[in-house]
Amino acid sequence: MLNGKKLVITGVSSGIGEETARLARVQGAHVIGVDINRPTVEVEQFIQVDLSSQASIDSLFGQLPDGIDGLANIAGLPPTQPAERVLKVNLVGLKYLTLGLVPHLADNASIVNLASLAGVGWPQSVPAIRDSEHLSFTGVAEFCARHDIVGARSYFFSKEALIAWTLQHRWTWRERGIRMNAVSPGPVDTPILKDFVETLGARAEEDMKTMDRPGHASDIAPVVAFLLSDASRWMRGTNLAVDGGMHSHLLATGNGLENS
Repeated sequence: MLNGKKLVITGVSSGIGEETARLARVQGAHVIGVDINRPTVEVEQFIQVDLSSQASIDSLFGQLPDGIDGLANIAGLPPTQPAERVLKVNLVGLKYLTLGLVPHLADNASIVNLASLAGVGWPQSVPAIRDSEHLSFTGVAEFCARHDIVGARSYFFSKEALIAWTLQHRWTWRERGIRMNAVSPGPVDTPILKDFVETLGARAEEDMKTMDRPGHASDIAPVVAFLLSDASRWMRGTNLAVDGGMHSHLLATGNGLENS
């Protein structure tokens, strides 16, 4: 499905990013892996980047070829990390890398953002999302203070804003055929799952009881691969829930719909 495609995948050193890189290569892609840590999965090119640093991301652009067919923004920090750093990596750095990479993209390229079920409440955060639209690396601490973004809220907000950003860019590069979509997993059994349980406590425990099991990276990677492939060429600004039915459960129960 990805045969011959040149892809940039962030977060390749673990979890969903690692599995997506592995699957993409199995499907015939040329993978350029990006992470702060060196990966164990084999890739054609690895670029070490700290997504919380503008200078580090700038150094990446000079190492990239042109004609890139896809970008998968998978790297991210859990809510146990300091709020400022979470927003820098999960939102500010992601957006800065993406916009800077657009000139390197081939026509009809695909951008896939790894969002989260945690971002489902984005409509209630539109004022803060609007305020974050031009957020720079140097303004994150002030932004967090202004919107009382502390602790786990940093992760939730980063994913809310990412979903909204995906929707906003449904047609931004339409004249070149470049599309942007998102994938929103629920709880996934990766090295950072324990961070979510530790931070969210009873809420996470309740979610895990409702689901039949947590997801696996192998449940998410094929959906990312699909969105990177030509099979998704008519999908623009879509956010796919890949969460074992948890998003559907929240929609149904929140609107008074029970199983018949």
